[in-house]
Amino acid sequence: MRVGMYYNNNDVRLEEMPVPQIGPGELLIRIEASGVCGSDVMEWYRRDKVPLVLGHEIAGEIVEVGEGVRQYKEGDRVSASHHVPCNTCRYCLRGHHTLCETLRQTHFDPGGFAEYVRLPTINVDRGVYLLPDGVSFEEATFIEPVACVFRSLRIARLEPGQTVLVIGSGIAGLIHVHLAKAMGAGRIVATDIVESRLEVARQLGADVAFDAREDVPSRLRGVNDGWLADLVLVCTGARSAQIQGMESVERGGTVLFFAPTDPGVTVPLSINELFFRNDITLATTYAGSPGDHGEALELIRLGRLHVKEMITHRFGLAEIGEAFRLVAEARDSIKVIIEPQR
Repeated sequence: MRVGMYYNNNDVRLEEMPVPQIGPGELLIRIEASGVCGSDVMEWYRRDKVPLVLGHEIAGEIVEVGEGVRQYKEGDRVSASHHVPCNTCRYCLRGHHTLCETLRQTHFDPGGFAEYVRLPTINVDRGVYLLPDGVSFEEATFIEPVACVFRSLRIARLEPGQTVLVIGSGIAGLIHVHLAKAMGAGRIVATDIVESRLEVARQLGADVAFDAREDVPSRLRGVNDGWLADLVLVCTGARSAQIQGMESVERGGTVLFFAPTDPGVTVPLSINELFFRNDITLATTYAGSPGDHGEALELIRLGRLHVKEMITHRFGLAEIGEAFRLVAEARDSIKVIIEPQR
């Protein structure tokens, strides 16, 4: 089968691998669509693991069912989680499934940028989602990123009517804008350094969108009746964005850091500033639980999120190098989809 083998952001090769052989309790999925995630182009995170086949935002059709699998059959249209929790450790039992060591060790074989993927038994048991007839394969690639954002807003305790500032309007930021709107946020403000992304943010629910190189706290006060934001969602790893986020939150508010920085990046943090500004909460979030994936699929099925509008490019495996270039440059694309069967 054909795969997109990742060496670095400028070297993603079309190569051949054997189709994975499945065992008892496993599934073989023919991949119809796979989204390119911003994490796929974090070279520092991948460089000690290359070469490898990436891709975790998948949708496809079951073409082979392992012995003992009863809940799925050949021909079922599905999406799946690449990371799944054990459901029995102290983290899972306390509702922190994404901190589970098992979750961080589970994965697809080989990855979603391939014609076929083998789902191990544990993924089949707790990480497969049947697609309703009204949800297309490319829409289903959004289940995983929407699940991550749904968890983010849950951790941040978004409340109806709150003013929300989204810093960074790439795909993660745009999903935050869109989902915050659907969940009843009050005024939504978005920033980015690319005007085309700001325009998409406006289309997806941002009341105000402006250039992140401006004085963000001052501009925010100017459009928000003199107030800063109740909730700040930092959806870029840029150091300047981390600092802007902490400068832009109102008393009693929350700053949630959704994206990692490059290794070794630190920001100044005054405990006294946080203390005397009263009850500022700093939070982070990683991935999404199976429950979050289920909620994400339902939001897409109901049409509460118009995810198809975020897709700007579609490529076959032979063009995967161009796809990675676009995502790494983060300028002329929003969501890039790979169609391995093309």
